Amino acid sequence: MEEKHQSLDPYKHLKLVSNNDGTITRLRVDPPTSPASDPSLPISVLTKDIMISPQFNVYVRIFLPRKALDNSSPKLLLPLILYFHGGGFILFSAASSMFHDFCVNMTGAVQAIVVSLEYRLAPEHRLPAAYDDAMEALHWIKTNQDDWLKEYADYSSCYLMGSSSGANIVYHTALRVAAGSESCEPLKIRGLILVQPFVGGMERCGSELRLVNDPVLPLCVTDLMWELSLPVGSNRDHEYCNPTAGRNDEKKKMEKMRGFGWRVMMVGVGGDPLVDRQKEMVTWLEENGVRVEASFEAGYNHGVELRNPVKQKELFSKIKTFVASL
Repeated sequence: MEEKHQSLDPYKHLKLVSNNDGTITRLRVDPPTSPASDPSLPISVLTKDIMISPQFNVYVRIFLPRKALDNSSPKLLLPLILYFHGGGFILFSAASSMFHDFCVNMTGAVQAIVVSLEYRLAPEHRLPAAYDDAMEALHWIKTNQDDWLKEYADYSSCYLMGSSSGANIVYHTALRVAAGSESCEPLKIRGLILVQPFVGGMERCGSELRLVNDPVLPLCVTDLMWELSLPVGSNRDHEYCNPTAGRNDEKKKMEKMRGFGWRVMMVGVGGDPLVDRQKEMVTWLEENGVRVEASFEAGYNHGVELRNPVKQKELFSKIKTFVASL
């Protein structure tokens, strides 16, 4: 089946302007939300930002259920979710209202502490910059003395979670942790939560061809995102893009993941052009002995959990069950 070439301009679709110096100008209007940490406010989730790398403006936004401060009930330590937002590695922020609201809702629904990372974006900072920032965030969490985390987080119940490109960051962060000699203690990672991971490859898969003109994530847009985020000179079969290339070094890392007892939750939808690649990723993980709990629902578009309140609640219910089962 031949690929249909669209007349769509991916730069216009994403509201981007390419600059001569290799950077991009982002024309999108994505309103930010400021954190609110005052417990006297009538809000169910408190939030605050903490800078962890001033040089690159990398920070974390921490989401704490208001109930955690209730001294009248026994103090229960809460699961800790380190979250990475989506945006094809080139868009959005931990402060973007869409992702801020998502994390607020997840914090309340799952009753967990969520730490959302503001990582560096491409093409100004191409991969592996986002992976480096994720590792720095893990190091910061395990060594810092932040009062919210110290008082209310269960470090023995930590999860790495991401949406789209954020799920890609989760996968590669997990590989780095598995390959590293440095322990995450006192953090104990129990599972990975991958929501519609952003992955690709040079050979077009069936869902990419079938949904080449998808209104949310057309094929030319994913191609541009990879072009802007992968190391210069790389193609879509680079390990950062294509996790199923069968590299022996990754198999060794997955042996360690299996030894750590990590489980993977994968969520996808049939209307996502990347769904066939995500299914390939599930097979790849299972073939290497990693336990995967995968669910793929018919219909819907990439990122539906951010736009559809009903699907968002369903996702949070699955996450709560997954966390409780580990």
